[in-house]
Amino acid sequence: MSVTERLAELGVTLPEPSRPAGVYRPAIRTGNLVYVSGQVAVQDGRIVHPGRLGDGVTLEQGREASRVAVISALAAAQQVLGGPDGLDGARIIRLVGYVACTPDFTEQPGVIDGASEFLRDAFGEEAGVGTRLALGVSALPAGSPVEIELILEVTGGAGEGA
Repeated sequence: MSVTERLAELGVTLPEPSRPAGVYRPAIRTGNLVYVSGQVAVQDGRIVHPGRLGDGVTLEQGREASRVAVISALAAAQQVLGGPDGLDGARIIRLVGYVACTPDFTEQPGVIDGASEFLRDAFGEEAGVGTRLALGVSALPAGSPVEIELILEVTGGAGEGA
């Protein structure tokens, strides 16, 4: 089953990629790798569960925000790859998740599991589970509780894009 078919089965339509909040590209392709800049948890133009884990944002809310952020990251990758079928045949190489949290919060991996589980479901076990880093930070842009960046390996077509 393709990524496009799995996303449809999951009831997910990738949104239009967010506009950069600074001087950077949301995603860029070089050869067979796509690097996706950090994407915050934005849905319908608003931050999902703003704040910090351990200070008003629950673990479950953080997991949901992580899922929303990784969907935004896939949207940025899809744009570079030329459309809805661009993610078919792709493989997740690395997921980096930043969690805005209090100094005593230690469940960053559990928060980022929301993104990892979504990628596994969308790409399958083999292609959807790559390497990962989950970090706690004091704050993230726009008050987002999470920020996700990705590296994907893709097949077909060569060159660079943004």
